[in-house]
Amino acid sequence: METESEPYVRLATLRQLHQVMADMTTARSLADTLQTVADGVVNGLGYELACVNLVRPDGDLVVAALAGNPAAEALITGRVGSRDSWERRLTMGEHWGDLVFIPHTEGWILDDDDVPQWYTDGPAPRFEDEWHPSDRLFAPMYTPPAPGGTCGELIGVLSVDRPRNGRRPGAWGREALQMYAFQAAIAISNARLRSNMQRALVRLEREQQALRASEESFRQAFEYAPSGMAIAEMGGDQHGRILRTNDALCRLLGRPASAMRRYSFCDLVHPEDIGTLLRTSAEGGRAELRLGRRDGTYVWVSLRNSVVADAADGPRFLLTHVEDIEERKRRELQLAHRASHDSLTGLPNSAELRSRLSSRLCQQRPAHPGALESLDAAYGPAAYDINGHGFDFRPGGAEAFDAFDHHVHTVAPEGEHDDGTKGLAVLFCDLDGFKSINDRFGHNAGDAVLIEVARRLSRGVRDGDTVARLGGDEFVVLADGLGRADAQDLAVRLRNEIIQPIRVDGRAMRVGASFGIGWAHCGMTADEVLKSADERMYVEKRSRPKQHRRAG
Repeated sequence: METESEPYVRLATLRQLHQVMADMTTARSLADTLQTVADGVVNGLGYELACVNLVRPDGDLVVAALAGNPAAEALITGRVGSRDSWERRLTMGEHWGDLVFIPHTEGWILDDDDVPQWYTDGPAPRFEDEWHPSDRLFAPMYTPPAPGGTCGELIGVLSVDRPRNGRRPGAWGREALQMYAFQAAIAISNARLRSNMQRALVRLEREQQALRASEESFRQAFEYAPSGMAIAEMGGDQHGRILRTNDALCRLLGRPASAMRRYSFCDLVHPEDIGTLLRTSAEGGRAELRLGRRDGTYVWVSLRNSVVADAADGPRFLLTHVEDIEERKRRELQLAHRASHDSLTGLPNSAELRSRLSSRLCQQRPAHPGALESLDAAYGPAAYDINGHGFDFRPGGAEAFDAFDHHVHTVAPEGEHDDGTKGLAVLFCDLDGFKSINDRFGHNAGDAVLIEVARRLSRGVRDGDTVARLGGDEFVVLADGLGRADAQDLAVRLRNEIIQPIRVDGRAMRVGASFGIGWAHCGMTADEVLKSADERMYVEKRSRPKQHRRAG
């Protein structure tokens, strides 16, 4: 890389750097990739010498490629340095981000270790930032990090020497080298994967052309695999048709092998997962979806595809690995249920209650709740009106153009008399005398009372209504499509259910209940709705004599 006035970098330099990075990704083999990485440092980053030290399976590093000096390439290529020596080097010196710079004032202690190196001659530096012949600069290369991790596994170290401008790299040079090392690590990892894949494809091709012994070996590996395996057609009119399955897949789906050959995975997948399956029909494709059993039920599986190809005809078959993940999915659903439901009563918790309530409310209250919403429900939203509800456009931003969401505004009855308007009633329930049960009989008895109250509330509402535990001895009921009289009747029925004696450990216990009825309508938040119902509950509680609160 030529001398630049940082942070201003010539466009030609960036183009050159981009080209060498592109060359890394187009190299066909691992050896070509390694040599391309080394050449790219010389051609694109402005160093006269570059060396790629690759981590071997035993952990030591071998000089896999060198560029810039034919004599050095012939001398040290293929030589091995121990992992301990390299770990020592990567922990010394100055750390420029992920780069490691060891100045000549410290590097002299490394002259006698077992790491292959090439000594260069040159004059002593005259300036502070001038490059010394004994200076060392290393760029570790790591595999892409796992989700949530900081860095992956070390796959090699890129060492550079002799900058053409004779000076230590500045901020731009360091950033460019670090970025190049990151891209080189990806290119080397991909080259390894391509190499492994090519070897696997060659092995499969040879197995197809080999004698019966090799076919028997593959058959046993396929048939006796602990998880489901299938071979399907790839391409043509019969794309996706299942040609062969193993016993594990047949047992998983409850279908015989003869019947499986009449299907494709498109015939077996859940209708909601068909798009996921189509996006997965490629090499390396992986997805989690549902496959149909013979009894009509569905099972969650992890599906992974590999392409079997030959040199003449290209891709021919799709090797599909099917793993049963029903238990894991069940646990995930259980965890999701626990996050949204009360652990004691099994009712929706406060967060779930607010979520369900918020889903019914929009930010703008309709001007004519009764007539307008009736028309919207019967004929669909109007094209426009003066209050901004045309096509249900939301004000502001890109969301303002989210038309035709068919939101039916939630309205509340007006006045204290029942005018026939149906709305979303919110019944706030607080138990009376519950603290005395905890104090006299213990929390186990109190928990049993809460469970029974939850059961009675759930039994006393309609199937579509929501009964949630807000916390402590407070419950909330969401009942849609009720008028004022209906809501009051529901509160009376629920209260009469709650005040009935509750038997716990042979004891008859009674609690009272105070209900407050609030109404939800668009323009309110969930907290505002709950606060309104809570306030009405306390008004009702204070209106009754204290001695009558417990038993109603």
